[in-house]
Formats: sequence, C-alpha cells, structure tokens
Amino acid sequence: MARPKTHDEALRLRLLDRAGKLLSTEGAKALSLRKLAADAGTSTTAVYSLFGGKPELVNALYAEGFKRFGARMRAAPRTGDAFEDLVRLGLVYRESALADPHLYSIMFTKAVPGFEPTAEASELGRRTLAPLVEVVRDGISSGRFADVPPETIAVSSWGIVHGLVSLELNGNLPSDSDVAGTFEASLRAHVTGWLR
Repeated sequence: MARPKTHDEALRLRLLDRAGKLLSTEGAKALSLRKLAADAGTSTTAVYSLFGGKPELVNALYAEGFKRFGARMRAAPRTGDAFEDLVRLGLVYRESALADPHLYSIMFTKAVPGFEPTAEASELGRRTLAPLVEVVRDGISSGRFADVPPETIAVSSWGIVHGLVSLELNGNLPSDSDVAGTFEASLRAHVTGWLR
C-alpha cells in the first residue's frame, strides 16, 4: 500500500500564504524556514521537500502572487467598451491586492533584499498585464483612445492603480475617506484623459 502524500498542494499553498504574511508583517528577517514550518504546523523537511530552500520559497511566493493576480485579471468580464473595460481592470487590480496583501509586497517591492525572480517567474509577472494591454489596443484600434503606443496608456494606468493601492495597503490614506469611491473616480478621470 502506498504511503499517503503529506507534502501536497494544500500544504504548499498554506506555507506560501504563511510566508507572505510573515514577510509583510515582520519583514524579511522573520522569514526563516524553521519559523515558517512551526507557524504552519509542519516540519522543515516539508518546506525543503516542497521548495528546496529559502531562495526557491521566495521565488515560489513571487510566482504564486502573480498566478493569483493574473487569474483575476484574465477573469475580468469584458463589455466591449474599452473605457469601461480599462476601469474594470483597475478595480480588479485593487481587488486582487486587497485579497492577497501579503503577496503584494513580494510582487512589487524589494521586500526581500537581494531576491531576483527566475526568468520563468519574471515572465509570468509580465504576462499578467496582458489583459491590460489588450484592452488598450482594442481602445486604440476602435478609435476610442488616443493614437499613442499602447504601452504608454497601459503603463500610465498601471502607475495610477499601483500608486493608489500602495497608499491604501500601507495605511497612508485618510481614515475617513471613501477609498473605493475615490479609487474608481480616479480611474475614470485617468481613462478620460486618454479618450480621443
């Protein structure tokens, strides 16, 4: 009779979520494999078995963040109106960051000094923004958006949402503000600036 597999996908995801939380709340120095294993209720053997070591764990954490983010971006419904679709993608970006704030810092900051994602993980990160570029291209080709390189609109849109999300996640917005309303109004004003 085969032994049951104890180092499965559920444990891998639990370890990644716990590692992300340790990193985002206590910083890079708190991310030790021994502490992670204890916090997740498993052994360091399980961590080594699933990831190999700390650099591979951090890379897996980076990749998992982009997998989740990319899945949400691809799942965003399209209306056929590039303006509304671009606003919707900005809202989905925020929803994704709020759903996985513990992964956001590893995805978009230098949360772990010296960490460089593998080429495969970097490519995964770049591909997650494909829906954004597609919507912008559709808007340009339909005459809805200004005739500029699609990357110009895509990067500026990304910058707006990233900045707002970073302010929100870091607690830098006024506590009495309507964050969701301000976020959407800002997106709409930004996209309006790209209309032809």
